[in-house]
Amino acid sequence: MRILYVASGITVPGAYGGSTHTYEVAHGLARRSHDVHVLAHHPRRRLATLARPERVALDAFTLHYLDLPKSLSLLGYGAVARLMRRLQPDVVMERYYNFAGAGVLAAARQGIPVLLEVNALIVDPPEVFKRRLDDRLGRPFQRWALAQCRMASRIVTPLQSTVPPEIARGKIVELPWGANVERFDPALRGHAEALRVELGIPPQRPIVVFLGSFRAWHGVQDLIVAGLRLLDAGEDLQLLLLGDGPERAAAERLAGRWHQHITFAGSVPHERVPHYLALAAVGVAPFNTARHPALRAAGFFWSPLKIYEYMAMALPVVTARIPPLNAIIREDQEGALFQEGDIDDLAAAIRRVLHHPERAALGQRARQRVVEHFSWQRHCADLEAILQRMIEERRG
Repeated sequence: MRILYVASGITVPGAYGGSTHTYEVAHGLARRSHDVHVLAHHPRRRLATLARPERVALDAFTLHYLDLPKSLSLLGYGAVARLMRRLQPDVVMERYYNFAGAGVLAAARQGIPVLLEVNALIVDPPEVFKRRLDDRLGRPFQRWALAQCRMASRIVTPLQSTVPPEIARGKIVELPWGANVERFDPALRGHAEALRVELGIPPQRPIVVFLGSFRAWHGVQDLIVAGLRLLDAGEDLQLLLLGDGPERAAAERLAGRWHQHITFAGSVPHERVPHYLALAAVGVAPFNTARHPALRAAGFFWSPLKIYEYMAMALPVVTARIPPLNAIIREDQEGALFQEGDIDDLAAAIRRVLHHPERAALGQRARQRVVEHFSWQRHCADLEAILQRMIEERRG
């Protein structure tokens, strides 16, 4: 089938979660022999694409760049509708964003079945500024969000509570995101030592890795404080922190006298991430929902790519004991859990995994679990079935 995937404002290729998600879904569907076209943002902003969208081939799919600022995505409606008329796709997918929806609207007007992909709350809780502004303006954002949901033939999301209750539950399909279990290959462990030398990490020192954005709710400062407590208690370990963000400077200041045991690698191209993870003994995802208004209101609704990628590299994982993370990682089966926000408990969970007599077996079970349930390959197979049903239903 021919698929147009509208990912307004998402940079492809790129290092952030949205970029990875878009690339992996497009690549996975293309590898299943579909003709996939993606409308996305250029890695180096090119305003010329506003007048003339740029088209390039990337791996097995085709990218169409349209570099509107994300908050103005809906203004790209004309370009999206023209591209849709030219491509004549069998089905359209659009990644949900408050100010997007051009793909959903154009598909509805052209009689093409459309799937809405939702990765976060569609309607923010009242404590979020954007929601308060929307309420004062008479709720135009909420009405547009509901209109997109009603125009969509299906909505895929990791957790159906992300979709407002006004929308029929029957059109919502819960589908976890995943990891690329071919690119994230534990066999890379045998070829990682040169990178350890390059990073200046002594041989034999166990590495505790963090991958993600340096934002408060990702908990990187909690991890550093937990690591410092372990170092103060005599543990020999190295924290390897991959990523960047607004808390980077504060995180670096925390290192203090243990700075040689904490490596800030910065933002790493996604294709290089498996090589860094291959160095590690344990992966940590210390999420703290109390620091994110939407997560605080609705619970953890994301599908955590970093956890899936740790698992794909056969790393045991330490994460918070909250749903659904405690259903992905099970205590003493694929890793260890800690009480969210409790730094002493986080340090204890890391220590348990580092000294676990069957640490390698924990990692192997994590790998097996992600291959069976949480891979992009599995996600794309399920997505293909959903898209085919949508097309058959439209044909009657």
